[in-house]
Amino acid sequence: MDLPSAVTALKLKAANSWWDDVNDSRLWQDRTFHVLAALYGLVAAVALVQLVRIQLRVPEYGWTTQKVFHFLNFLVNGVRCLVFVFRRNVQKLHPDILQHILLDMPSLAFFTTYALLVLFWAEIYYQARAVSTDGLRPSFFTINAVVYVIQIALWLVLCWKPIRVVMILSKMFFAGVSLFAALGFLLYGGRLFLMLQRFPVESKGRRKKLQEVGYVTTICFTCFLIRCIMMCFNAFDKAADLDVLDHPVLNFVYYLLVEILPSSLVLFILRKLPPKRGITQYHPIR
Repeated sequence: MDLPSAVTALKLKAANSWWDDVNDSRLWQDRTFHVLAALYGLVAAVALVQLVRIQLRVPEYGWTTQKVFHFLNFLVNGVRCLVFVFRRNVQKLHPDILQHILLDMPSLAFFTTYALLVLFWAEIYYQARAVSTDGLRPSFFTINAVVYVIQIALWLVLCWKPIRVVMILSKMFFAGVSLFAALGFLLYGGRLFLMLQRFPVESKGRRKKLQEVGYVTTICFTCFLIRCIMMCFNAFDKAADLDVLDHPVLNFVYYLLVEILPSSLVLFILRKLPPKRGITQYHPIR
């Protein structure tokens, strides 16, 4: 072996050794999961504060789409925070299916939270085109019900007979759900963006709404697409397993990219409070 090749081999060996040391270090594991818990707790607090601000601004309205969106964000991030605070205890739960439920249920709730945003945009788009929106909310509830029923059925099968094939099916199913969400944002976010772009009246409000829709569509499409790709690797490659303690760096990067960063950015972009009067775009959840 020549000198450059030997140097490269030594560098790779050192990098692998560092990576293994980090993964196997109890200190690194605990610190990483506690940092994740702190970040999730911060996002949950921001969502809760925004929910309270909206309620104080428009107390006469019930559970509007905007309020439910912020409440679900608070719920998802709050549960994630608690799971990562007690991550080592979660790993000790038996049967193992309890671990998967605690780690995966917030992901399903995250899907519901942002599917609600797609629903909101779809309603705005069809109302602007004078098309009936009567079927949108039933479709939203039906899609979510089907997703939860299938995932719960897979959990029950895993509880009864924990075989690898079912585990792979469960992860691939969630990859498919994530891809479905990404396409939903691309479809309705893209449609709403193009409709606003063609709007004849040029105004500051129109430009802000155009930027808002464009940014949120890009962020959410990207985060769900990354989740889809990562879940595919997670299903077949043990080195990409997210449900174990000894992959702290992978967990940190994954949850930062697919939940913490997107949630933070979306909450910041959608921080504007609704007007006190003349609200037509905020509909109570019935």
